[in-house]
Amino acid sequence: MPFCDISTGARLHYEDIGQGEALIALHGLLGTAKIDLGNTINWLSKDYHIYGPSLRGYGESTPKPRDFPLDFYHRDAKDVLAFMDALGIQSAHLLGHSDGGEVALVAAGLQPERFKSVAVIGAVGNFSAALRPRVQSLFPATWITEAQKQLHGIPDADAFILQWVNAMKHTIDSGGDVSLSLAPNITCPLLIMLGDKDTLNPAEYALKFVEHTPNGRLEMFQCGHVVQDEQWDAFQRVYGDFLGSVG
Repeated sequence: MPFCDISTGARLHYEDIGQGEALIALHGLLGTAKIDLGNTINWLSKDYHIYGPSLRGYGESTPKPRDFPLDFYHRDAKDVLAFMDALGIQSAHLLGHSDGGEVALVAAGLQPERFKSVAVIGAVGNFSAALRPRVQSLFPATWITEAQKQLHGIPDADAFILQWVNAMKHTIDSGGDVSLSLAPNITCPLLIMLGDKDTLNPAEYALKFVEHTPNGRLEMFQCGHVVQDEQWDAFQRVYGDFLGSVG
């Protein structure tokens, strides 16, 4: 797969498959497009030109090691927009999973005219103090595997996840707005997909977000965080219908 040097200083490795309208697929924490959205990309590539960048510091993308400044969602969103600029992608559909979903909501809020549709899985655009214990529970990083450390070039897993936890706590303690204030800007069709057992992304937060958008809706699934894997058939039906309705 190719690399793309972008104006924000990162070098992004990316999946490039299919033909048709552009669709950008964004992965989550400790993932890549192929890992988090591989089946989805293969399915969608029959009808769309899929671009799946590994966000900076993940997989083969640089700079390394991956870090998490307090505004990392906004930094990643600006990388995505710069990625589109570098490849001459004027407009695209946008799909994001987990952290990639949060990045997608920010990017769509910053430059809404560039997106034909936005769909996110396990992302809600805003958080509250009630989620602080769940965020903190990810430290220490005993759950990060050796394979993940090697894939992403993580020298110290505890330091890696502590940065993420601290950035998330800062967001929560600052009012919880990741992209909620940008939500009214997202005028294209928006779909938020959540599992009803997703402990990081309660439905009430998603409803709050879609209520601030002119053309958004929430779809719930009977599963956990990874809707596209845990409810593959239902996910295909819901997201396929959504893309078909955009035209």
